[in-house]
Amino acid sequence: MKIWFGLLGFAVMAILPFIAGEYFVNLGSQILIAVIFASSLNLLVGYAGLTSLGHASYLGLAAYFSAWLSLKFGLDHAVTAPAALLLTTLIGMIFGWIALRATGLGFLMLTLALSQIVWGLGYRWVSVTNGDNGLSGLTRPSPFGINLDVSANFYWFALCITTLCLLAIARLVHSPFGASIRGTRDQPRRMSALGYNVWSIRWFTFVIASFLGAVSGLLYVYFHKYIHPSVMAITVSAEALLCVIAGGSSTLIGPILGAVLVVMLKNYASAYVERWNMLLGFVFLFIVVFLPKGMVSARFWRQATPGGKP
Repeated sequence: MKIWFGLLGFAVMAILPFIAGEYFVNLGSQILIAVIFASSLNLLVGYAGLTSLGHASYLGLAAYFSAWLSLKFGLDHAVTAPAALLLTTLIGMIFGWIALRATGLGFLMLTLALSQIVWGLGYRWVSVTNGDNGLSGLTRPSPFGINLDVSANFYWFALCITTLCLLAIARLVHSPFGASIRGTRDQPRRMSALGYNVWSIRWFTFVIASFLGAVSGLLYVYFHKYIHPSVMAITVSAEALLCVIAGGSSTLIGPILGAVLVVMLKNYASAYVERWNMLLGFVFLFIVVFLPKGMVSARFWRQATPGGKP
């Protein structure tokens, strides 16, 4: 049932450019980027039980590294993309080493503090980031000679990357290591008594989440062909956290549903409501009150969602 549901969802997404206009294709690309971003955060929030408010740093860092290497040194995307992923993941390793010195509220505040440092550098290190003007004049890659400036081509490219990321996450969370991640969330003392290194498991999860966040950052900068420090603001991290909670944490489909909801509200509600964030808050309040486990707690989604936190 779950496999067929996933294949059906992929097929429906794949035919979107044939049945919808360019606006909806671009909207679909934004949703796919948000899905990777939210799913990467869900590894921390849902499966590891570590709530972070600094995940936007990895999206922004990967985007800036790619843009800066391209503009400053004229390097090809085949070089800038892996370099951006590597550098961002290395920073994620360092940030994880720092943040995981605490748990609970302390972890939350450390991730917030680290992200604020990165956000501040984005605005103040003008010689590198161009400050409030951001970096523009960027291009999209052409993998295997495919022109990603065509909206449909970029959408299919993003769909393939998103599918690979989701498959990797699914394989991870259903592996023995995934079981150990959930164990550190539910019974950290018992896991430690059984001989597991709880800190190392959490750190590896943090690093993997950072890497996947960097993947979403590359797609983000390719889509917009522009990057601004605001992408690393706390509001971006909060939106990703909202996607996870609204959709349903510790499930694979929850962040997908949450990403669709948030991106659709941002694009549609903002066109009619000046303070669309308030509307988003009301929607979130409704979900928390009536669907405390997220949208996946609805009967239909429960049947189609792979196992997670009970």
